[in-house]
Amino acid sequence: MAIAAVGETVCQVAGVIDIGIEGSMLCGAFFGMLVSYFTHDPWLGLLGAVAAGLLTTLIFGFFAIVLGSDQVVVGTAINLLALGLTGTLYRNEFGQSGQLLSVERLPAWHGVDPLLVLLFLSAPATWFWIRKTGWGLAARAAGEYPEATEAAGFSVIRLRLQALTFAGAFAGIAGAYLSLVVTGSFAENMTAGRGFVAIAMVTFGRWRPGYVFLASILIGFAGSLQFFFQAKGWNVPYELFVAMPYVVALLVLVFVGKGTLAPRSLAQSYRRER
Repeated sequence: MAIAAVGETVCQVAGVIDIGIEGSMLCGAFFGMLVSYFTHDPWLGLLGAVAAGLLTTLIFGFFAIVLGSDQVVVGTAINLLALGLTGTLYRNEFGQSGQLLSVERLPAWHGVDPLLVLLFLSAPATWFWIRKTGWGLAARAAGEYPEATEAAGFSVIRLRLQALTFAGAFAGIAGAYLSLVVTGSFAENMTAGRGFVAIAMVTFGRWRPGYVFLASILIGFAGSLQFFFQAKGWNVPYELFVAMPYVVALLVLVFVGKGTLAPRSLAQSYRRER
């Protein structure tokens, strides 16, 4: 989820809210598992997940950015498409209820998960990319004043597609983390709303990669409380802690998101004047 949130930060800074991130993560999880299952190579599975996340996100980008359709509507359609597509393909390949599926997981480096290493490196690298490079300045301008950005000689559509490409790759990696690291398997709708939580974390982190990363750590801590209370033997309903990350995300949107200054042109379609 934190990996997806870092990628989502980049595209939101450029003015695009990728509601379809949930579908991109789900496609990444499924196709990452599928490639790993047939090739017996989890690294090829990871590449398959990135490709699936990119393709799903760029379909969103074609309709929402190139054609200028409503970003929320298109993103919702992408999520429904991904849910139906992965569920249908999964049942066709592995049966109506799915067999006891197991694929090889990504190997750890000296006991350290490689995707966690990527996460810890990506937050400061993304901050530098957004805040300290010419591309980052142009992308932020596209999210604030797209007309002025176009007048300065930049293509707003190209900048937003580039930002969305980055977000799609990270969404695919986030999906692969679920199927190739956490479970070594796949289940229908296994993302279970984590993409929407990632969007909430971008608001919580005020569109700054470092803060977004810390917000994601907070959500992860809230989700891990179930194991702490189970270890203590406390008689607390399990479902309460399963719902905890989503409750925290909702509270973030209600209280922290209020009054937060988002990019001025966030979720607003842009059409080049002729």
